[in-house]
Amino acid sequence: MESDKIMGREELHAYVEQWRRAGERIILANGNFDLLHVGHVRYLHGAKALGGRLVVAINSDDSVRALKGEGRPIMPAGERAEIVAALGDVDAVVIFAERDVRALIREIRPDIQAKGTDYTAETVPERDTLAEYGGRVEIVGDSKDHSTSEIIRSRLGPRQQ
Repeated sequence: MESDKIMGREELHAYVEQWRRAGERIILANGNFDLLHVGHVRYLHGAKALGGRLVVAINSDDSVRALKGEGRPIMPAGERAEIVAALGDVDAVVIFAERDVRALIREIRPDIQAKGTDYTAETVPERDTLAEYGGRVEIVGDSKDHSTSEIIRSRLGPRQQ
């Protein structure tokens, strides 16, 4: 089942421009979203609560592997995108191949990049890219008590990772 919320970068750019013309704010959230858990849901809900259209950028399988190591992701990017797209707070989903979202930020110029509470506004890697055009960072979601890596470690043990 393919969602009409899942799109390539060109299609996303067109939607973002359309939303902007309608006076809507663009919010970007990003991550691996491997084994969706309550921390992800709270993060995305907090991002949407900032007011505007929520675009979620999901790391490609290769970029997850580069960031997290062999054995990850657990689920392929297409399935992760489909699950995230099914959430009511999400307006658009795009898969990106880079290790961070700087290139995508430069392409769509979100008004806000929403990051989880494992960051502060000063530690967000892409904050310099947002500052280039006046975008800003907002920290949202609950405390970082949930992580896919920790779920894997605690439920499957080190041999299953």
